Amino acid sequence: MIITISGAPGSGKSSVARELARRLGLRHYSIGELRRRVAHERGMTLQEYNRLGETTDETDREPDEYQARLGREEDDFVIDSRLGFHFIPHSFKVRLEVDAQVGAERIYHARRPKEQAERPYGTVDEVARADHAREASDRKRYQMYYCIDARERRHYDLVVDTSDKSVDQVADLVVGEIRRPEGGQRTGGGAVEPPPDSGTG
Repeated sequence: MIITISGAPGSGKSSVARELARRLGLRHYSIGELRRRVAHERGMTLQEYNRLGETTDETDREPDEYQARLGREEDDFVIDSRLGFHFIPHSFKVRLEVDAQVGAERIYHARRPKEQAERPYGTVDEVARADHAREASDRKRYQMYYCIDARERRHYDLVVDTSDKSVDQVADLVVGEIRRPEGGQRTGGGAVEPPPDSGTG
């Protein structure tokens, strides 16, 4: 069993991934934590590190190769990664969405370990602006290197809007859906939506 968790800033990717790993007895990996650690070691914020990635593929190449290798060589893990669905295509692919303001408020109130701190934010609005810039950088890099838009729902088996849901509620939805035999794309309400151009799904 491999579960990949993608999503917008503040949607709860890491928290949900950790909870799923705990419930299912799986290992947990986080590409976001890896990128923050490398940025910190370089004396850069994550935003600066992402902008560097717009001019060279070196900031993406290593974590992308790392998760692709995990998918080839390991089993039984959960990984929170925006492009995990692409590099581990045989995984159960989850996309978490969130209202932008709710996501910014979550990030503002979150407490990361000191070595992972991107920078102190004075207001929620500052977080929202940083999130917007971060997503724009991600989209630019993903399109440049892989011709992918990670926001497209057709990439995923399950899409959940976490704006009004706790980590436990989201984990409940994923666990409840993960062994369902139906094909197609599932939304947070549990309904099945066939991906575009999939025929009967």
